[in-house]
Amino acid sequence: MPSRTEPSLRIAVLADSDTRWKWGALTAHRLAPGARLDGRLLRGRATPTARQLTEVGVAAAEIGEVTGTEFVRSAGRDRYDVVVLACVGGAVQAMLHGLAAAWEGDPEPRRPVVVTGYVGVVYEKLTDGLLLRHGADLVLANSPHDADRFREVYEGVGADADCVTEWALPFLGDRAGRADRADRHDAATRDQVRPFTVVFAAQPSVPESRADRVYLLRRAVAHARAHPAREVLIKLRSKPGEHTTHIEELPYQKLALRLPGGLPPNCRLVYGHMGDVLDRTDLLVTVSSTAALESLHRGIPTAVLTDLGIREALGNHHFLGSGCLASWDRLDAGHLPEADPEWAARQGVPSDGYESGSGPGYGSGPGYGSGPGSGSGPASGSGPGPSSGSGEAVFAAARQRVADLAARPVLPPLAPYYTAATAPGYLPAVLARHGLDHRGRPLPGRAGAPREESALRRAGRAALRDAARGAYRHGVQRVAPLIRRAGEL
Repeated sequence: MPSRTEPSLRIAVLADSDTRWKWGALTAHRLAPGARLDGRLLRGRATPTARQLTEVGVAAAEIGEVTGTEFVRSAGRDRYDVVVLACVGGAVQAMLHGLAAAWEGDPEPRRPVVVTGYVGVVYEKLTDGLLLRHGADLVLANSPHDADRFREVYEGVGADADCVTEWALPFLGDRAGRADRADRHDAATRDQVRPFTVVFAAQPSVPESRADRVYLLRRAVAHARAHPAREVLIKLRSKPGEHTTHIEELPYQKLALRLPGGLPPNCRLVYGHMGDVLDRTDLLVTVSSTAALESLHRGIPTAVLTDLGIREALGNHHFLGSGCLASWDRLDAGHLPEADPEWAARQGVPSDGYESGSGPGYGSGPGYGSGPGSGSGPASGSGPGPSSGSGEAVFAAARQRVADLAARPVLPPLAPYYTAATAPGYLPAVLARHGLDHRGRPLPGRAGAPREESALRRAGRAALRDAARGAYRHGVQRVAPLIRRAGEL
């Protein structure tokens, strides 16, 4: 086994959706630049498609689907130095218990360093989610504000809070990626006049109701019609038939088909990497998407909508004090929100070099129009932009902590807060959903090593899984809304 002091570590990332794969893979690169990265996709309803993986744009030495029991059997210290669990809380808890049981009594005293955290803004189920993640060596907190909240929860139940490690969203501060995208964007628009671009960052499950989602879509379309010199992009997370972290029962693609008059010429649905979309954005509008933080990091005016109220269920309460709360009426009238810099710093939005009036989205230089609604005015560089900040310092501190733990000859056993003694009526069901018993051992029939299969059998099993996922998505997006509406009659 290679020495733990070698600069190149071996990292496994277990992810259960496209968004969590993006977070986990980028986190691995931030924690150990140059490390070998193996991707393991937890088999389930939100397992990302090949298109979604390509869109994320993070390369891995190996990538493939696994079950929970297959992962705990294969993620030993002989293969990996670090394991990143980029999953929903219940899956993280199950893997912590499964890995602890798999490594128990092993004659080799070393084990991988285990890391977990959150993909973005944490605005609901804070205590439940945190306790399900307790037991990892590092629980990454995406801001100073989150780090304080995480420690308060752990200390409040008497659990060890030393695992809480301040972090930042790993896709913030990506100067190299931003520069590459900006170069490509400049080359594509060098001889064009780019209109002022408004991006509505849609979310799969916020808001939930058809009426609310139709309302937001209609307001975005009305903004486009009221400002024909602007381009309005409705940024969608997934294409029909795909799932992300959250279930989308009412896709905007289908709602748009039923809009009277359809979409105007200056309004369209777009997909793709959020970074690519933000490269041409002058105003970002959302309810509570994590895209708001990425937009703020770039110095782009960002509006968090209040039209449906400021409510915990929507997540926009997280932006209280940000200076970003606004309604479509105000945006229609020309308002461009300016973020409060102190709030942004507390929320872990590092300022890694975006200066006022420079970089994508500020309307300066070739390719940017002038005149009403076309990139002049406050969005063109007159507002305050982030200067130098602490993003890289935060990454460096966590990177050093992982390196120190990986270099130790022995690490203590994983010790989650939830055990058969602390949560006997809760934990067994969490573990059973991932094929584990109350001790973290595989349930009967789930422990066997994978059998050798012919190519035809593997193809048949893959087709069957795809069909099952398709049936599930059809039920979520077609049948469930019909049943819900019938129940309201």
